[in-house]
Amino acid sequence: MPQPSDLRIRASTPDDWPAICRVHDLARPDELRGSFDARAFIPLAQDPEGETLADCDVFVAERGGEVIGFAGIDAPYLDWLYVDPASYRRGVGRALLRHCLARMGRDAWTLACGNNTAALTLYLSEGFVIEKRFTGRNAGYEGPSARLALDPALRGWTKRGQSQAPPAEGGR
Repeated sequence: MPQPSDLRIRASTPDDWPAICRVHDLARPDELRGSFDARAFIPLAQDPEGETLADCDVFVAERGGEVIGFAGIDAPYLDWLYVDPASYRRGVGRALLRHCLARMGRDAWTLACGNNTAALTLYLSEGFVIEKRFTGRNAGYEGPSARLALDPALRGWTKRGQSQAPPAEGGR
């Protein structure tokens, strides 16, 4: 699917923070649904995990000057990918993912909630494979999680920071 012509992807600026929080807070319940207890939802501005966004190269997708999605990479890890629910199924998530993958290597990987069919379908359609399913933790709640990689043999998750294991949280 080509990027919609009215969609612009650019590096985020500090001024984008309120819009990034809005997009996250609208989309996060959908991400968690079916995998984690709804009480695992924490608004981005209050979530200690949100601090990892500062370690990422963050990109926003905007249409008509309005931020409708964002993604963050801490290569080779795709750490964040959220789209405003009003823009679901319009190519925004795919465009953000492709934008990030163009900046990452074949060792790219990510985590997803294990029952988030929309996210899993997107990642699989762009060449990721499910490398591992496990029980993850999210804001103190356990739920099904998945680690996906473009090329599992490259073990990209061993290259992120000092950890040899998935982050404690079950996936964004």
